[in-house]
Amino acid sequence: MRIAVVGTGYVGLVTGTCFAEVGIDVTCIDIDEKKIENLKKGILPIYEPGLDEMVARNAQKERLSFSTDLAGSIQGCGCEAAFIAVGTPPGEDGSADLKYVLGVAREIGRNMTDYMVVVTKSTVPVGTAQKVRQAIEEELEIRGVDIPFDVASNPEFLKEGAAIEDFLKPDRIVVGVASEKAEKVMKKLYKPFLMNGHPLIFMDIPSAEMTKYAANAMLATKISFMNDIANLCEIMGADVNMVRKGIGSDVRIGNKFIYPGIGYGGSCFPKDVKALIRTASENGYQMRVLQSVEEVNENQKSVLYNKIHSHFQGNLSGKTFAIWGLSFKPKTDDMREAPSLVIIRKLLEQGAKVRAYDPVAMEEARHILGDTIEYGKDEYEALIDADALLLVTEWPEFRSPNFAVVSKLMKDKVVFDGRNIYDGVDLSEKGFSYYGIGVKKQTQQTEATVKL
Repeated sequence: MRIAVVGTGYVGLVTGTCFAEVGIDVTCIDIDEKKIENLKKGILPIYEPGLDEMVARNAQKERLSFSTDLAGSIQGCGCEAAFIAVGTPPGEDGSADLKYVLGVAREIGRNMTDYMVVVTKSTVPVGTAQKVRQAIEEELEIRGVDIPFDVASNPEFLKEGAAIEDFLKPDRIVVGVASEKAEKVMKKLYKPFLMNGHPLIFMDIPSAEMTKYAANAMLATKISFMNDIANLCEIMGADVNMVRKGIGSDVRIGNKFIYPGIGYGGSCFPKDVKALIRTASENGYQMRVLQSVEEVNENQKSVLYNKIHSHFQGNLSGKTFAIWGLSFKPKTDDMREAPSLVIIRKLLEQGAKVRAYDPVAMEEARHILGDTIEYGKDEYEALIDADALLLVTEWPEFRSPNFAVVSKLMKDKVVFDGRNIYDGVDLSEKGFSYYGIGVKKQTQQTEATVKL
């Protein structure tokens, strides 16, 4: 098969590369000439484990190519499907901005020469496929030609940091179609994945569009619910880590996405929750649960800062805070809606100094924060003369640090653990003051009292 993927951001590049990996001839298209030139040289615009090697391998075998020429990629070359994988940034009101999606649709309408399936891969509100169809039909009418085509919805379910595994070995593949011909093309496209037993679920297009939003909204709800429980645990003297284990063993609940922390971020959950709330509002319905999910999440991003402010009795000016982790989650350099940004900006507003380290997000942090903070060459350099350590992103290399070294480097032995990856009792025995999420504060004094 031959397909085109328009957009070489996170979704488009992973999608195109993984299709090429199973033998499909893929052209990835973007209007950004510099990005395309870099991709031809093997320089990727995103960080995703294993993606650079896969891009290089498939480009060398000429199954994967990059171009700025959409017209040349779909005209008379047997292109059976064109995936739209461009951004849908949120507007000020939370609604998804479809100008890039519809812009690509019009460009396809201006240049298509044979039947193809136009597939929306971007996360889009219910009803977008109809708008895509209308945009293409308008361009065909202007051209005075009658070229048959179908529109399909094929939402992505990729986790940053595990996107390749998610695409090649998916829990499910959801496709919305409106004709048997489109279904046949999509079955052919996904046949290599079906051979591994992964379910291909066909449904109507509006249902497919809604499935993506509903899935992300459910996961966001689990996170906010657990954070709400964590905050109550602190007030009531319960340990949320124990509560999590207790409820996670119930198969109806499961143990995924119930880890307390400092709020979700990234390119999907915040945007998609807002868009679904907005879609409901536009149709006269109020998503009360999701409104609370969003409110809890925004408040949760300040929980760690509030603990810091309380510990230092509001006197943060001149103090130095070491931050481990800047990306919104491990195994990515994505800092969109990252809790680290909320914490850093609040600290800077109070006159504090911040020295941070992240395994892969340092360049992105410099792009966003510039020289308003300092950057450590590694996690230990970030600790030098720090008044406190803030664990913000649970990268694997932060899980078992040498606390003897940590103790010697820091000015004051205080740890604010935003992901509950450390043992507070163990740290208190080492002389640290420990603050987690949904657990009691641990200090050397309180631990000694417990032993007595």
